[in-house]
Amino acid sequence: MKIAILSRNPYLYSTRRLFEAIQKAGHEAIIVNHSICDLIIEQEGPSIIYKGEKLTDVDAIIPRIGASVTFYGTAVVRQFELMGAFSAVHSQAIVRSRDKLRSLQILSSAGLGMPKTAFTNFSKGGEKQIIEHVGGAPLIIKLLEGTQGLGVVLAETRKASQSVIEAFHGLKARIIIQEFIKEAKGADIRAFIVNGKVVGAMKRQGAEGEFRSNLHRGGKATIIKLSRAEKQAALGAAKALGLDVAGVDMLQSARGPLILEVNSSPGLEGIEKATGIDVAGAIIKFIEDGMNKRPLNISSQ
Repeated sequence: MKIAILSRNPYLYSTRRLFEAIQKAGHEAIIVNHSICDLIIEQEGPSIIYKGEKLTDVDAIIPRIGASVTFYGTAVVRQFELMGAFSAVHSQAIVRSRDKLRSLQILSSAGLGMPKTAFTNFSKGGEKQIIEHVGGAPLIIKLLEGTQGLGVVLAETRKASQSVIEAFHGLKARIIIQEFIKEAKGADIRAFIVNGKVVGAMKRQGAEGEFRSNLHRGGKATIIKLSRAEKQAALGAAKALGLDVAGVDMLQSARGPLILEVNSSPGLEGIEKATGIDVAGAIIKFIEDGMNKRPLNISSQ
């Protein structure tokens, strides 16, 4: 089987681990920089030109699509799907998860726990009202386009909240307002989902004085055993967004697990090093099982 990893950086830990896992399983591995693929759409059917040559005989793909190239990256994934390749993460699921507001709306409709969140088309003086909607300060203000903890602000007072919201509004930035979960104490949980199962979970603790737990912001990760409620919440979130491979970020709260975000291209380094689990191998096994179960000559639209 020929499996393509869609990645712009062949030296990233996740890309290298997936490449190794594909080879270890006895398959052919290739790395394709999706940002330089040309998509050909014609009566004869869809095709992809990569580095001057047509990509053929790709049986499966593993999308590693960065947030900054979501539109083009998902177009490439969709092209592969239409050409009959099995995708570890479906293009539409990537689109749903990357839109923070849309994903939260979907999770809410599925009845999953989450911090109370507000979004509005601000009118003059509306800052005070939106603050009240989430229970007042302290609160979290997030850019809808932010990643890896960037564009996330903790406003500790009503005055600070109003000032930050006004500033973002003045820049015409799209933001969501969320209640602050004090009892989480700057920590969160990431559950790694593959094919409807939790293959590993870690607790990420933010650096001292830092409310964000992201490893990119200096957070530390340790292995954790999920409670039944946490496991159900993680699996429910991935299912609601249609993700077969996902990293589900949750907060531990007095009212149970609260979903923060569901990542369609979760990094492997933190989870593998914290847990010692071969997550890359689990992804390849999922692809093998998926290829064995799928009917012949199918395409996805």
